[in-house]
Amino acid sequence: MRGIRVFLEKVLHLRVNATKSAVARPWVRKFLGFSFTVHRETRLRIASESVQRLTERIRAQLRSARGRSLTHTIELLNPLLSGWINFFQIAQAKGPLEELDGWLRRRLRCLVWRQWKRPQTRVRKLRALGLDAERAWHSGMNGRGPWWNAGASHLHHALPVTYFTQLGLVSLLRAQQRLQCVR
Repeated sequence: MRGIRVFLEKVLHLRVNATKSAVARPWVRKFLGFSFTVHRETRLRIASESVQRLTERIRAQLRSARGRSLTHTIELLNPLLSGWINFFQIAQAKGPLEELDGWLRRRLRCLVWRQWKRPQTRVRKLRALGLDAERAWHSGMNGRGPWWNAGASHLHHALPVTYFTQLGLVSLLRAQQRLQCVR
């Protein structure tokens, strides 16, 4: 690093930021939110710090969305998701995008479960969304927390992926695939 720094500063007359510069393997470092895979055929991937920053921004928006309807919350989330995936459209790894999509839908299911509040309301809403009476009653009265219920099969059946697609939620994976086909 010392030799490269001397060359850059003395010969090329460039300033080197010591906090951002390092000599390391490409898959260890991140560049503008991107990183590289370790595989034989190197691929461009989204850096974990970028994914973490997005999840924190989504958490902040969903924290303030407890009194809003689900459609309004999705309308507020869509510009953030669209802008983020437009920037990272050239990434070649789809695993983190699938995980983010699933995590976001689970957060929204959790939000809906909290909005229903009472067990009787939960049973009535689950029945209206297509669950049979016995399963809706067991699910609504189970006494478990919202995060557990958001990942449970009864809420996946009542609020499937297509439900969120119909409400207009942007799927990161589908948006990236669409953008890559256009390029």
